[in-house]
Amino acid sequence: MIMPNFLIIGAAKTGTTSLYRYLKQHPQIYMSPAKEPKFFAYEGETLNFCGPDDSEEAKSVVTHIDAYQALFNKVTNEIAIGEASTIYLYSPNAVKRIKHYIPHVKLITMLRNPIDRAYSNFLHLVYQGREPLTDFAQALAQEEQRILDNWWPFWHYKKRGLYYVQLKRYVDVFERDQIKVYIYEDFQNNLFNILPDIFQFLEVNETFIPCLSERVRESRRAPKNKTLYALFNKPNPIKSMLKPLFSEKLRQQITFTVNNGNLVKPKVSQEVRKQLVEFYREDILELQELLQRDLSKWLEY
Repeated sequence: MIMPNFLIIGAAKTGTTSLYRYLKQHPQIYMSPAKEPKFFAYEGETLNFCGPDDSEEAKSVVTHIDAYQALFNKVTNEIAIGEASTIYLYSPNAVKRIKHYIPHVKLITMLRNPIDRAYSNFLHLVYQGREPLTDFAQALAQEEQRILDNWWPFWHYKKRGLYYVQLKRYVDVFERDQIKVYIYEDFQNNLFNILPDIFQFLEVNETFIPCLSERVRESRRAPKNKTLYALFNKPNPIKSMLKPLFSEKLRQQITFTVNNGNLVKPKVSQEVRKQLVEFYREDILELQELLQRDLSKWLEY
């Protein structure tokens, strides 16, 4: 059975969905139809995460090798075969399972300012209506308790940004030429140099140019009024009762107008940013040494 020969291992909220879509377009690359099967993080496990809607999230996780290999059944003559599960970088179990099954695999990692990554992660869950707290500082304060209560790792806003600790696990196990690390800001601003480098790493035609309409543009906004947001965007009896009274076009216009006034993208406060810079400082400095890359901008308030 076919197994992947490359993986995008993380981090979450760093542009990996855009990268997955670009790679999927390349005629010499096969990407798993499920972007994040998460197999190497949870092989053989029974998942029982306890955060809001975590049970629904768990349904997409592939925990058995046969089901995982089935994701690659449609591979034909592609050179590079991959998938993109961002939990792999964070999971302490993934690295040893990857080494066991596919020891010569190529690994791609995208990293982003950990504060911006954490906030984007938070806004993602607020936007989904899953995050019960709309204040970022309060959500950060609840993180340790949520971990103790076995919430899904996507709720680990702060800890998922400790990149040095996570990346070092891979550097200690795999050869350095098997690992490529990219910075989110470079990916955003210098895409036409980054993509050929990735294609070269995967040993496919590096002149291929994907359709950039596949790019995911981050514009997560949080509702000022969660009740109003739920009324217009989630299934509910009032919405069902009023539906026959308005055309679909008019309903969309009303929803758009209400959301436009209700959804905002607040910034991380200076106080919270300062606290997080101190939390990440040592990890960022160690990461700089590991990557031989200046990351001092991540330490700015």
